[in-house]
Amino acid sequence: MKIRFHFFGELSPGDDKVMRSFRVMLIVVGVMFLTAGPLLAVDTPNTGTFYGAAIGAGLGAGVTILGAGLGLGRIGSAALESMARQPETAARIQTAMLIIAALLEGVTFFSLIVCIIIGFRA
Repeated sequence: MKIRFHFFGELSPGDDKVMRSFRVMLIVVGVMFLTAGPLLAVDTPNTGTFYGAAIGAGLGAGVTILGAGLGLGRIGSAALESMARQPETAARIQTAMLIIAALLEGVTFFSLIVCIIIGFRA
């Protein structure tokens, strides 16, 4: 006899993805707790240990790149969909898409530069 414990009551067969993502989230939180100890330890100056600012800068850069990739994908898909619906306005839509993509890339590069500066200051 198998006894299964669920946090959210009885699960339907399609809720297996929810439980998998919940387990992954618990693993990530556990790893974060295990790695937080050395980062928060008291350190003497100029010993060359790894500080939390570098990890924060790396995470910030990763989130920036992820957000930029998602944003550029949405811009491209929306532009292609609207060009397919109204082919006569394709030139105007393409121009607007390129301007928006350039602005998004500018903000992305600014954020990455800030993350790099913070990472090397630590």
